[in-house]
Amino acid sequence: MSPTHYLLILSPTHLSGVQAMTTTPRESFDQMRQHWLGHPAALTGDDLADDVTIETPFAPPGRPTRIDGKQQFLDFANAERAAIPVRFDECRTIAIHETTDPETIIVEYELTGTSTKTNEQHTATFIGVLTVHDGKITLWREYQNTLAIMRALG
Repeated sequence: MSPTHYLLILSPTHLSGVQAMTTTPRESFDQMRQHWLGHPAALTGDDLADDVTIETPFAPPGRPTRIDGKQQFLDFANAERAAIPVRFDECRTIAIHETTDPETIIVEYELTGTSTKTNEQHTATFIGVLTVHDGKITLWREYQNTLAIMRALG
């Protein structure tokens, strides 16, 4: 299983009930964190702009580094996410950095998950760039610790 599978779980489409026009990037990230825990349901995309961009610049060869558009992302992610054998137990925010753009933040976080196959627990670190415009996520760029993810997935 490739590190890109973490993207499928960590994607911003786990937000539900987000009110357009009032959601800040910090609020969106906090809600994302809450929805990552456990084994999330299928993605709906309610929180995504139609023209969202999802990027994983360090994706392994053969995996997408960029997906443009809500429906393209949902088609890809929903087809892949059921295969990931991980239950996410904890998401610890290390730091949130404001940018000169009030719609964009940079987040550093650790995600701890338990393999549903081996019952082993692992932690991986991430950095994400999150942009929210009019209450919808327009960009999620995630830099993954692919070595830690590969170890966790076996």
